[in-house]
Amino acid sequence: MIESDTIKLLRECDAGIKMGVASIDDVLDYVHDKTLQKCLADCKDKHDKLKEEIQILLNKYHDDGKEPNPVAKSMSWMKTNVKLVMDESDETIADLITDGCNMGVKSLHKYLNQYKAAEEKAKDITKRLINLEEKLAVDIRCFL
Repeated sequence: MIESDTIKLLRECDAGIKMGVASIDDVLDYVHDKTLQKCLADCKDKHDKLKEEIQILLNKYHDDGKEPNPVAKSMSWMKTNVKLVMDESDETIADLITDGCNMGVKSLHKYLNQYKAAEEKAKDITKRLINLEEKLAVDIRCFL
């Protein structure tokens, strides 16, 4: 049970990081304010570092990780592009990213509760990812 829950939790973190990085990539070219741009780029780098940690653990379990749900990814991409076509402001970008962070935090807490038997190391990574998402949402509030 421990191994199964650990793998499942790590896979959800992997998919969440991929979704978060893709969302940041979708908006970075539209950002006007250098502070917002740096904030998003720094957060993306931190996501990438966590992804490396996750990959090391997944490799230990001979697991390839998980891709984000294609429907969720497509819906996110469409929402982002529709909103940016209507308004390419930093406010719109901050709004989109905040929504994504909030959904990520909610999902990650759900998976932490669902996979209670996961190893502490996997739970720690999940909690650090939650903190990263929460911090980004707070850091970009001034652009809303």
